[in-house]
Amino acid sequence: MSWSDRVASRLADIRQADQWRTVQPLDGHLPSVTRDGDPVVSFASNDYLGLASHPTVVAAAHQALDRWGAGSGASRLVVGGRPVHDELERELADWRGQEAALLLPTGYMANLGVLATLAASPEVLIVSDALNHASIVDGCRLARGQVAIARHADVAHVEALLQGHAGPAVVVTDTVFSMDGDEAPLTALADVCRRRGALLVLDEAHAVLGPALPVPPAGDELALVRIGTLSKALGSVGGFVAASQDVVDLLVNAARPFIFTTAPAPADTAAALAAVRLVRSEEGRALTQRLRGHVDAIAPGHPSPIVPVVLGAEHAALEAAASLLRQGLLVPAIRPPTVPAGTSRLRITLSAAHTEGDVERLVKTLADLPAPGAA
Repeated sequence: MSWSDRVASRLADIRQADQWRTVQPLDGHLPSVTRDGDPVVSFASNDYLGLASHPTVVAAAHQALDRWGAGSGASRLVVGGRPVHDELERELADWRGQEAALLLPTGYMANLGVLATLAASPEVLIVSDALNHASIVDGCRLARGQVAIARHADVAHVEALLQGHAGPAVVVTDTVFSMDGDEAPLTALADVCRRRGALLVLDEAHAVLGPALPVPPAGDELALVRIGTLSKALGSVGGFVAASQDVVDLLVNAARPFIFTTAPAPADTAAALAAVRLVRSEEGRALTQRLRGHVDAIAPGHPSPIVPVVLGAEHAALEAAASLLRQGLLVPAIRPPTVPAGTSRLRITLSAAHTEGDVERLVKTLADLPAPGAA
């Protein structure tokens, strides 16, 4: 079989499974955009605080373009960094309460770099939550350590896996899971990691409303690495690791996604720096409260701006998404292999940039959808 035939066969399999995907062309500033000239309100973006279009963030990117140009030129180890890279790393370390931070081009690369570097030998065990993001899954695959999958949010299972391993261990979890919007049991996980001497790696990409990191008892240290993204609540693009100075130094010297990748663009970095400072300000706290109110209007008490509406069958999710889009609301259908078979869903993501009218309209439109299984 030729390569052309192989590719065609793979595409045919995807179509046969009814899992074909295409990119939707949208124009304008989220969440109010146009699709084929028609106005659409997007409930699909991870721009949780609406900072991607905030004037202060946009102005910072413009100023960086004028000062440093469009690109970084190469890896920072080759060409050097720009002052804005160092400034953002200091701000991130302070924000996350860690000794140091390191920028990477994406949060995906941050997970790859951390797991492949810290679990670089077979004696290390990685315990990974069953519903962790694909970037964590791929980081586990790249690492040379052993990998054990813990049942979702099951701390007892995590401890049992650690108890059966005599060597060093890493426990890695999302703090907010990207498809269900639920939180990891951080306090219990941190306690297990302290008692077992395991390193706790947290991916906080979606943790705009929490959970808060547990405060360790006095004199009781927790080995901790915090991974974050600049691409969601901060409205820019990129990723970062916040950890001890030694861990960051090791990543600079051994993490392939840092060493062999061009550094984040100065404009993206400057935009993220402005966004972090906004988040830490009174305005940022007001935006977070506004987002909390939007979430409560859809799902009172839900811990994150990711609200799933599980419909079960793939066709039901696709039909619901199409119905919403015809009414000017973009809510994506999520289906296998992203979620398990039988749990296809609408994935609503809310933003402080949504108006109360946008949210009220979504609530009403969702209420008018046929119930799952209805004829």
